[in-house]
Amino acid sequence: MKEYYADLHIHIGRTRSGKAVKITGAKTLTFSKVIQVASERKGLDLIGIIDCHSPEVIEEIEAGILDGEITEKDEGGLLYRNTTIIPGSEIEIYDQHCNGPIHVLAYFPTLEAMKNFSVWMSGYVKNITLSSQRIYCDGRTLQKIVKSLGGLFIPAHVFTPFKSLYGKGVRSSLAEVFDPELIDAIELGLSSDTDMVKDIKELESFVFVTNSDAHSLGKIAREYQKIRLKEPSFNELAKALQDKEGRKVSANYGLNPLLGKYHQTVCSGCLHQLLRDNEQCPECGNKTIIKGVSTRIEELSIPKMNGEKRRERPPYIHQVPLDFIPGLGPKSMEKLLKAFGTEMNILHEVTLEQLTEIVPGKLAHYIDSARKGELTFEVGGGGKYGKVKKNS
Repeated sequence: MKEYYADLHIHIGRTRSGKAVKITGAKTLTFSKVIQVASERKGLDLIGIIDCHSPEVIEEIEAGILDGEITEKDEGGLLYRNTTIIPGSEIEIYDQHCNGPIHVLAYFPTLEAMKNFSVWMSGYVKNITLSSQRIYCDGRTLQKIVKSLGGLFIPAHVFTPFKSLYGKGVRSSLAEVFDPELIDAIELGLSSDTDMVKDIKELESFVFVTNSDAHSLGKIAREYQKIRLKEPSFNELAKALQDKEGRKVSANYGLNPLLGKYHQTVCSGCLHQLLRDNEQCPECGNKTIIKGVSTRIEELSIPKMNGEKRRERPPYIHQVPLDFIPGLGPKSMEKLLKAFGTEMNILHEVTLEQLTEIVPGKLAHYIDSARKGELTFEVGGGGKYGKVKKNS
């Protein structure tokens, strides 16, 4: 068994012909650029690209296979250099059982299964070429289709105020919309972590994953996990999400929830932070609020009784992405990459002494503090990210 780094939620912004896939995604976020940056710059071993249902993306993957740049693995997944790609799709559900739209992630073992899903889904969405499209079927039907194709099903960023399972999708339980037996894991999202959600009892049986939801190349691996596997493949990932045969998620690496752009409840007009979600804004008088992730989690939590045990979880390490670190500009970043190869090496392998040989001591200490979770922050909310305090 070995430890591998995985980011399972990366978008495609544009096809190679320039057509939009994720409309809010960067134009540079093409399939070929994603796999290149994820492998060569970020140093990820396993990536989930969740817009592979788009027909032009499928064509680009097929071209890569024909050229020999990509190979299909016997245990599932697609190999590019040292990185395994898991083809997937993000879909929006809003059926009669939902209070609001819910985003979910579906992953497939082979390109053929992905193609079959794309063909099926084209009959239930208005535009199969785009990401995160609303599907006109109920949640349980979607789950059954994904499972019939050998896929994995994971509700996405489950606490964000918009388009998520608990944000607005259900009142109190995921069983209102989904079959719990057909859920493979829960994606926490940028504004929460393991400790925050430990008292939500219905999540006790699920493994948590933590992913970037990258809409640009630089945001790839801003959140990720370390997974213990025999080798990076779809089948091994499926076992890890079930804690089977020694495979497991052994650590989550993510933003401190205070940095998440939906962590705090705020006024929708002026973004003034509020302690409660039922009060008029004291700054501008607005009565419309955006309920923060922290508030929603409190509503769903049931404190542990004396003697009651909770599932033992892997550590959730509050790691600030390199892009967030004050003073770490493009020139310094390129020096670090030239010296140490990949961002995963910089974050996990390089010593403080080695950093100080490449960049000034103050910046080296910033980087070291960032990877240890020792920086302080201004809290985010209402769609505005928190930020690292420069005087930390």
